[in-house]
Amino acid sequence: MLPSPFKASDTKGNYLVNETLTEEAIFKMANYLAKQRLKKGRSVSSPDTCVSYLQTQLQTLEREVFGVIFLDQQHRIITQETLFYGTINQASVYPREIVKSALNHNAAAVILFHNHPSGATDPSPADDQLTQQIKKTLDLIEVHVLDHLILGVNGHYSYAQTGKI
Repeated sequence: MLPSPFKASDTKGNYLVNETLTEEAIFKMANYLAKQRLKKGRSVSSPDTCVSYLQTQLQTLEREVFGVIFLDQQHRIITQETLFYGTINQASVYPREIVKSALNHNAAAVILFHNHPSGATDPSPADDQLTQQIKKTLDLIEVHVLDHLILGVNGHYSYAQTGKI
């Protein structure tokens, strides 16, 4: 359901408003639109499909979180879960728990994501090592890691777009 005071236009993707908007109303609408991009059944064709939603959700968090978008064989979204919560600069991530969730959701592929509360999006050596460890672990059960996204207030980093996955 569209947040108030927005109304759907006759043209798909356009919305009408007949009043002055507050920042809060604009943020609610932005959040609503971003969530629509990661609805169950939507196809993920590129990292950018996920980035706007995840950026909206994670960029203002004061602590690091790590999550997974679970996908079916056709790379359609099954669900998205935040699995691990950390501190201002790290989160403990356990590949075993990712495997359990992937099997539970009958996922064929995943997109990993986490935020950097500092705003910097460059991966650390620990991020690189963790990504490879998760990839190797999920390969054993034939679940493909399509990407690992790092999100910050100033942008994002995609392991797939940089050829590191």
